[in-house]
Amino acid sequence: MRIASGRREDEFEINVISLIDVLLTLLMFFVLTTTFVQHSRMQVTLPQAESNEVEAQRDAFVVLIDRDGRYYIDNNEVLNPGLDSLKESIERFAGDDRSRPVVLRADALTPHQAVVTAMDALGQLGFTHLSIATTQAQPSAGK
Repeated sequence: MRIASGRREDEFEINVISLIDVLLTLLMFFVLTTTFVQHSRMQVTLPQAESNEVEAQRDAFVVLIDRDGRYYIDNNEVLNPGLDSLKESIERFAGDDRSRPVVLRADALTPHQAVVTAMDALGQLGFTHLSIATTQAQPSAGK
């Protein structure tokens, strides 16, 4: 007859539930922070112009219009493309400073009405320093 000893070998167990919670929290943090960076890399193809006047505007804020006619104010999209919501977004961003210069960056393929709507909204709010961003036109070979 074999007599069992009083010692029993304990099984080693790792509790991974808290590790999973931490990993899911980190995953959610990285997913949420990477979606905010997406709009800062917004690219538009600017129209070309012969003029080479370059004026540095330091405190200017940017109204960007993509080729689909969507508006972005300082990399934040205006959800409703109407004139009233555009004016509200500009007022919220610019505050009471109407002397602040505004740079209008519209894609070369943007519908003309979208550019006119943005200029109309800025004019109705009292902004007087408006510039339209362009790129330098390539010199033609025939000249």
